[in-house]
Amino acid sequence: MDKTIFTIIRSIYISGTATLIALPIGIFLAYRLALRGISQWVSTFLESFAGFPTVVLGLILYFILNSSGPLGYFHILYTPIAIIIGDAILVIPIVASIGYRLLREKVLRISELTTTLGGTKNQNMLILIQEAFNGLLATTFMAFSRAISELGVALMVGGNISGYTRVMMTAIALQTSKGMFSDSLQLGLALVAIIVVIGIALKVLGGSLEVD
Repeated sequence: MDKTIFTIIRSIYISGTATLIALPIGIFLAYRLALRGISQWVSTFLESFAGFPTVVLGLILYFILNSSGPLGYFHILYTPIAIIIGDAILVIPIVASIGYRLLREKVLRISELTTTLGGTKNQNMLILIQEAFNGLLATTFMAFSRAISELGVALMVGGNISGYTRVMMTAIALQTSKGMFSDSLQLGLALVAIIVVIGIALKVLGGSLEVD
């Protein structure tokens, strides 16, 4: 039971950290794309990357992070850091593509207003984020859900090491392969519960901070 609890905590930590890393990168990318009035094709390109196969991403990262790869010197393969990096890369396109759709309709109107009032580019970006705050919270939820539910990256670069890199999805896969379906079901229900609770919490946060 203790191992299961630590696996759940580790999963939340890894996925949450990856989401926090991906958010500023994805939002900034969405803002720059919206500011430049990029075509619909770019949005479609980002959305296609949002569905990038996790096993393929894990394989690419494995070749990069293994001892003979370009980043092998840092010895981060089969560590939680490797999973965090992989999950962050995985969800950045999600944040960027959804963020672009949220910001593109507001960027011209707000940019003109802040420029008229003598605002800076940073102030312009902050106002845009404030205007799209609830949408960005929903984007955060989608990114976290994607990160905590993925298997390929965690398995390829994490190695499913008990007590170290094992997360909920790799634990579910392992228990299922061993025929321990009750344990798999418990972890699956815990995963669903975590996603539901975080979704409700973000919804409440969005309501409490909503600016008229």
